[in-house]
Amino acid sequence: MRGLGTLINTATVLAGGGLGLLIGDRIPGRIRVIIVQVIGLVTIAIGLRDVMKTDNMVFPLIGMVLGSIVGELLRIEDRLTSIGETLRRRFSKPDNESKFVTGFVTATLLFCVGPLTILGAIEDASGNPPQLYIIKGALDGFMMIIFSALYGIGAIFSAASVFIVQGSLTLFGTSLDALLTERMRLELFATGGLAVLAIGLNLLEIKKIRLGSLLPGLVITPALVWVFATPNGIFG
Repeated sequence: MRGLGTLINTATVLAGGGLGLLIGDRIPGRIRVIIVQVIGLVTIAIGLRDVMKTDNMVFPLIGMVLGSIVGELLRIEDRLTSIGETLRRRFSKPDNESKFVTGFVTATLLFCVGPLTILGAIEDASGNPPQLYIIKGALDGFMMIIFSALYGIGAIFSAASVFIVQGSLTLFGTSLDALLTERMRLELFATGGLAVLAIGLNLLEIKKIRLGSLLPGLVITPALVWVFATPNGIFG
């Protein structure tokens, strides 16, 4: 069944979020903080792993620089924040303002950026058992327990983002697979690793990075590879 993986992943995020809301008050604050810090460290490790697989760091570098400029011009981070604010006014209390938006934006980007999101969509579109999205769903569900305990209901709304983003990618998964060469995938995932690394830095509160502004880099990088490093490209 096409799209089954997306449904499973969305369900695990909702289930983890609901469990986090139920038991969140029973988890001491210091334990919640240290768990998020551990998740931040693991996120950085995953990001570094993907970045180091690049064949040429110039592609992720230029792609992310150009992408971040486009992201700032399009004000993607502000638009994501605006969506979070709209949801907060509708579903949250005024005193949870900052936590709601932070939870929504952080969880949305963490769950929707990375190699598993794209590879899982290609697999999900084929109609084969969605093993990658099942694995991703298990990881997302576990992290959502902590996120919802820490940030509240705002984090749970990332389930909608997972459904929309992964569902859209799954619809175009077959075309996406045909469009990307092996080299384009490699540099795309390396660029995604930089975005995941930025998420980890934010979780550890080392430096506040406007994550939404990095997203166009995931489109620009494979385009650069096509132009400069493939036989059919302009300079290939």
